[in-house]
Amino acid sequence: MTLRATLAATTLAVAWVLPWLAQAGTNDILIGIDEKITYDANGQVIGAPGKDAVVVLDVSNPAHPKIRASLPLMNSLLGPPTNLQITPDGKIGLVANSVTTVQDGSAWKIAMDNKLYVIDLTANPPKLADTLTVGTQPSGLAISHKGDLALIANRAGKSVSVVSLAGGVAKVVGEVQIGQEAAAVVIAPDGKRAFICMNMVNKIGVLTIEGTSVHYDKTLDIPAGFNPYNIDITADGKYVIASNTGAGGINGDAEVVIQATGEHPHVVGLMTPGNGPEGFAISPNGKWAVAPLLLGTGAKHDAFNYVKNGEAVLMSIGADGVPVVTGRAKLGGLPEGVAFSPKSDYVYIGNYFDRDLQTFHIEGGKLVQVDRMKLPGQPASMRGPAR
Repeated sequence: MTLRATLAATTLAVAWVLPWLAQAGTNDILIGIDEKITYDANGQVIGAPGKDAVVVLDVSNPAHPKIRASLPLMNSLLGPPTNLQITPDGKIGLVANSVTTVQDGSAWKIAMDNKLYVIDLTANPPKLADTLTVGTQPSGLAISHKGDLALIANRAGKSVSVVSLAGGVAKVVGEVQIGQEAAAVVIAPDGKRAFICMNMVNKIGVLTIEGTSVHYDKTLDIPAGFNPYNIDITADGKYVIASNTGAGGINGDAEVVIQATGEHPHVVGLMTPGNGPEGFAISPNGKWAVAPLLLGTGAKHDAFNYVKNGEAVLMSIGADGVPVVTGRAKLGGLPEGVAFSPKSDYVYIGNYFDRDLQTFHIEGGKLVQVDRMKLPGQPASMRGPAR
């Protein structure tokens, strides 16, 4: 082969590889698999650890996603399904593990954890790059839109851990004491504020962010619905929507709309999609929201409210930030995690009992199922890149 031909072949090879490197992780979704907690006709069963995983799902073909990797990392169903996220550039994935299980005689019981896994998504296949220690029972987490900061809500720790992501290196740089159980957190697009679900006192807290310095002002606490457990923000940063799970059972649970801007954020709207919206996500373009409803799928089989299937609720978000239901679709048992495709036109929902993933296309305000694939375990949580 001549020198010119060799150079041409090398250039072609590099040209083929570089686009993949540039896109590494930006079309990925992380799925947390929990194999410790199972259910039978009498309800929840706590089992031994050791078989959990974090799945890296490639949605380059949004209608038919494929598994890119499966890492043997601990994950938990016990917490909002927002304990993991990917940086906007797709290079780093973060996974917080809230609890593990320890043996108690012949049985197993829940024990609090404090681990944050850092995954290198540029590696082929993706790999664990680091394990950090954060607050006790880390649950929901959020990565800033710049990709330089992550916040982690710690339930038992009653705090928010602050993690710097400067230069692609994750480092714990602080812990903000809240004084209340913190279940989930979201960062505003401009990176200047964050909002936390204080689920045990039915309030949303407000954090002020200046670089890696984060402050909590109790005077800005916002009364919300009963048990705020999940939270997201519109793409323009105007509205925060807190998803409340009530007391479980058969109640209609609230989506509380908060005006996120101004000196004192406050509630401006309220609606209910149905019972048990533990999973909740707003699309990257800010036009849609989806809530998988648990309904009675986690109840004992002889309970009057037991049902086998959950339900997905598609909502449009208007100029006032209030979600309006446009469509519903049948799901499997105990649906938890939900994520959108990068272009906001596909929705992915994991069914814990069925150990599978349903893929829906948004068509005319309706959810049309286009794929259903088995997963290597029970999907407890799911999220893609911060947008």
